[in-house]
Amino acid sequence: MKYLALLLLCCALPAQAGSKVIATGGASTIEGAAGGGLVPWAVIKGYASSGQWSVSAMRNQVGVDDFTLHSTGVGLSYDNNYEISFSRQKFQLDTIGGDLQQDIIGLKYHLAGELLYTAMPQISVGMQYKKHRNFTLPALVGAQQDSGIDWYLAASKVYFNAVAGRNLLLNATVRATKANQTGLLGFSSANSQNYRYMLETSAAVLLTPALAVGVEFRQKPNQLAFADEEHWRDLFVGWFINQHVSVVAGYVDLGSIAGLAEQQGYYLAVEATW
Repeated sequence: MKYLALLLLCCALPAQAGSKVIATGGASTIEGAAGGGLVPWAVIKGYASSGQWSVSAMRNQVGVDDFTLHSTGVGLSYDNNYEISFSRQKFQLDTIGGDLQQDIIGLKYHLAGELLYTAMPQISVGMQYKKHRNFTLPALVGAQQDSGIDWYLAASKVYFNAVAGRNLLLNATVRATKANQTGLLGFSSANSQNYRYMLETSAAVLLTPALAVGVEFRQKPNQLAFADEEHWRDLFVGWFINQHVSVVAGYVDLGSIAGLAEQQGYYLAVEATW
């Protein structure tokens, strides 16, 4: 909780966001970083431009056949270059019973390029420190550690008039991770102690400046012997109502989780920004 208190203290700083173009701060992913639903993008949260602050709060929910994931978080960005986020996840085992929980602290830095106005894509580097809050079940199924750090490099670019006169956003993210099911089943295993490099991609067409439809793919490591971990996919619609409120809804296919196959269902996220 000390990390949450620190972030909330930061959020007391005056916020002056509003200079960026609508939708260019993305939405909040299930892990708290700015991006789509499952994949972090190179964009920085909110609408803070040069010398400005932006504060956001988000609530995400994923419901599939046998599980429900709740994710609640806050974020702070500055200067369209720096982003910090805190997210708490609760993964309900609807069929099995019980739940798993983890906290995620994220940092992101805008290295180079711009989403809209340069030939070079916007490129950002990020990290997510993840700490499991109830490690008994992950330890029983073979996880070796209750915490870990994901590192990622993301590149995002909007191409104007690319699809039937509409703007197209493309994103590619490379993640170095030791996490099992994003950390909800702990980190590493008896057979895999090293970082694994995963590819994550997103594509979205802006039907209007405030309405986007897109797809995402997230490659997953398969480290635990007791059950396969499969790649994740989603289809989403994002509505950026104004610079203060956005809603993202979609369909997710999470494959097999903990031996339970074909985990498909919905994704819903709401974000408020100041």
